[in-house]
Amino acid sequence: MVFASLEFLTLFLPLFLLVYAAVPASWRNAVLMFSSWIFYGWWSPLLLLLFIALILVGWIGGMAIDSTRTERQRMLILVAFITINLSVLCWYKYANILVETFNQVLSWNGAMPVPWQKIALPIGLSFIVLQSISYLIDVQRRVVPADRSLVNFGAYQAMFVHLIAGPIIRYDWVARELRERTVDWPQFTQGARRFMIGFGMKVLIADTLSPLVQTAFSLSAPTFLDAWLGCFAYSLQLFFDFAGYSAMAIGLGLMLGFHFPENFNHPYLATSIQDFWRRWHLSLSSWLRDYLYIPLGGNRKGEARTYVNLLLTMAIAGLWHGGDNWNYLLWGIAHGLALAGTRLWGHASLPEPPAVLSRVLTLLFVMLAWTLFRAHSFGSALDMYAGQFGLNGYALGDALRVQLRPAHVMAMVLGVLCIVYPAMDAWLARGGRPALLRAWDGAWPVAGFLLGFSLIASRGAVPFLYFQF
Repeated sequence: MVFASLEFLTLFLPLFLLVYAAVPASWRNAVLMFSSWIFYGWWSPLLLLLFIALILVGWIGGMAIDSTRTERQRMLILVAFITINLSVLCWYKYANILVETFNQVLSWNGAMPVPWQKIALPIGLSFIVLQSISYLIDVQRRVVPADRSLVNFGAYQAMFVHLIAGPIIRYDWVARELRERTVDWPQFTQGARRFMIGFGMKVLIADTLSPLVQTAFSLSAPTFLDAWLGCFAYSLQLFFDFAGYSAMAIGLGLMLGFHFPENFNHPYLATSIQDFWRRWHLSLSSWLRDYLYIPLGGNRKGEARTYVNLLLTMAIAGLWHGGDNWNYLLWGIAHGLALAGTRLWGHASLPEPPAVLSRVLTLLFVMLAWTLFRAHSFGSALDMYAGQFGLNGYALGDALRVQLRPAHVMAMVLGVLCIVYPAMDAWLARGGRPALLRAWDGAWPVAGFLLGFSLIASRGAVPFLYFQF
């Protein structure tokens, strides 16, 4: 079940909201927890058992840490429970690719491969584990007390509104609202509007571009136009798919009385790669900073160690995304090198390029890195790069020419307009925004939602891209 599906919109969400509104406030966390289990178990009842086990591990681990007074014992318990979480994540994430890589080495030496049945990656496992780790560390640091209520902690960890693809919500952000929250009509309507905006981003832009992206990244010898059209379409698809999910999650949270932080801040308008990571997937960026980069030493142990920490942090970020190939690790290393290079440029007191050029260069790097991120394998990424540098000719190939439709062009134009709209809106605001635009701000989420609903009714639901992580 996905947010942008008929099952969710016409069955699960209406029934859940009716029950949630009807029960006393003291029962709402229980309703939220059990409903979230149903939501997760819709894919696989067996994997739901793993999900519940991880909730119990986090809950027991928090109480074990909180009940221990000596710092050494608290740290030992923390390490033990983090190890449990990471072991589960690494098993499901990397068992397949490690065995595949090992079998490739064996084949090079003429040996028989190891028999192996591929393991399915539980949806949202990476987000579940990061939330649990942040909670355990915050309890160990005494940022938050351990939650003694399994229902409250279970509602936090299982909350279906952000369970599958974020934002990565820290316990400290919602601790007060888990105990007591207000649900009122103005907040509910505000949340519904955010949900509709995210729904439109996902269905009208991301899902429309999906077939075009699939075709482009399946070409063995893409031309210059093939490769760049595919890369551009994927850059839009990924942003509007993921940012659309985050907007829907934030909107659903508001409808239930929770206030989640924003997860994107116009990342494609960034003026540097550092600025990009201050705008893209903010909950992950802040998690990596607070629970990985700073504990590694951050920038407090000299310049050389700072560059090492940047590379390690981004390499681990790549590994967190990855699972089916090593491209994600290389993508993380590329971003780590870019962050280190940007820092080195600043420390060398070299002149800053103009803002427009900085935006163009940053976006160009991000798009080239997305090529590696999206490609099926390293060889496929090299094929796309060959096309992007014009090694296979320049004209649009037959496969994309047949695939390309007016709807794809409209989706790309709409995506670009949405990306540059903040700058346009700021410019218009200086002279007073026309009444027509003010009216459109209120009408377009509903219009986009209705159009998107009709599209999923005709073509079916498309899974979110970040489900694979």
